[in-house]
Order: sequence, then structure tokens, then C-alpha cells
Amino acid sequence: MTRRTAAPLGLMLLLAACSGGDRPAPPGTAASAPAAAPDTILSLLDQGDVGAARKLLKAALKREPMNPSLLVLKDSIDRDAKEMLGPDSYGYTVQPGETMTLLAQRLLGNRLKAYQLARYNGIDRPASLAAGQAIRIPGTPPRRADPPRTAEPRAPARSPRPPAATAPARPSAPRPPAPTAAPAANPAAARQARAAGLAALNQGKVNVAVAQLRRAAALDPGNPVIARDLSRAQRIAATVRTRR
Repeated sequence: MTRRTAAPLGLMLLLAACSGGDRPAPPGTAASAPAAAPDTILSLLDQGDVGAARKLLKAALKREPMNPSLLVLKDSIDRDAKEMLGPDSYGYTVQPGETMTLLAQRLLGNRLKAYQLARYNGIDRPASLAAGQAIRIPGTPPRRADPPRTAEPRAPARSPRPPAATAPARPSAPRPPAPTAAPAANPAAARQARAAGLAALNQGKVNVAVAQLRRAAALDPGNPVIARDLSRAQRIAATVRTRR
């Protein structure tokens, strides 16, 4: 080989070696996988796979430590279900097509509490819920609407008598305004306000959640479940304010 042909050949080999270093890395190796969404964790819990759900939840909380949805799921795994949902409950028979997630959304106001409701009933795998199964629902049963009352017949009106002559009435002194009474206890309205507050907390509307939970506490004073939810929402609101 002559010197004239050796020089171009060496240059071509050098260019080929440099171009080989710019090949893209295979997918999945350059960056770590994103944090698991709450729906993914809820699906794992629905199948009873607590280990995988806990692992994904831990990774997600590292990215978003104050995410309300993730905190609800963490409580569902770590805390006692009866402590969170309260000792009072009533019987319920599962209807066809109902799942633990649907029952948690309709009766507890938050679908992410499906695993809490399952643990409340000693069920390890919420997806195994079947129609006709008897379970317990935390709280008090909703009240049925009273039937409309029929109007009672009125007595025939008597002819008015002519007014008797009376002395002109003296103007009375103005009465002081009556003190405003505290709102009467209404557990049903309190449950609705609590459900609205938890839904707002799940959507990240912390101030709305605190207002709704305060209203629920006023409508059902002394309810330990509402008091715990309000205290937790206030802690989250305080943390959000300090971060701003």
C-alpha cells in the first residue's frame, strides 16, 4: 500500500470511530421512570398487591411529598382503618355492578379510600367483592325522605265581627335583636360537607377543603372523624403557605 492511499484510509477509519460514539442509548436507560400515578397504586391495592403498591407510593412521595391523593393512599396502607373511619357503622348489601371503589366514592366521598373500606371489613383483596356480600359502611345510614303530608280540611270561616272601639296603642319600645343561635346539629349535612371537603383536598384545593371541613365540624360537633380530617387539612394548608 502506498502512502497516498494509506492517508485517506486512516482518515475514514477515524471518522467511523467518532460517529459510533453518538448512537442514542436504548429507551428506558437514560432517565428513570416517572412517579406512579395514584390510579396505578389504587389498582395494585385493589388486587391486594400491597408490596408493589407501597414501593410505587414511596417513590411517588419522594417527588411530591405533600400530594393529597398520595397521602390518602399512604394512610390507607399504614393507619388503622377503624381509627380513620370511626367506630360507628351500618350494614350494607353489595348490589350487582358495585365495586369497592364505587362504594368509597358514593358513601365515603373519596374513591381513593377504597382500600380503607376494604380493610375496615377485613377484606385483603377489594377486587374480590361480589354482589350479595354483606359489609359494614362507616358512619350512620342516610335518612329516608318523609312522605308529603296531606292538607287537613279547614273549618268554614266565620263572618267577621265589627271591630270594637279601642284606645290608640302606644308605640312600644324597640326590642333588642335576638342573639343568633349556633347552627343545629345535622349529621347528614355534615357528611355532605365532609365529602365535599375531602374531594377538594383530593383536587389540591386546600383552602376550600378547610372551609368545608369547618362547616362539617359545626354541623356535627364532637365527631372525631371530621375533627381528624379538619386537623389534617389545616396542617397541609399551613405547609402550603410556608412554601409560597
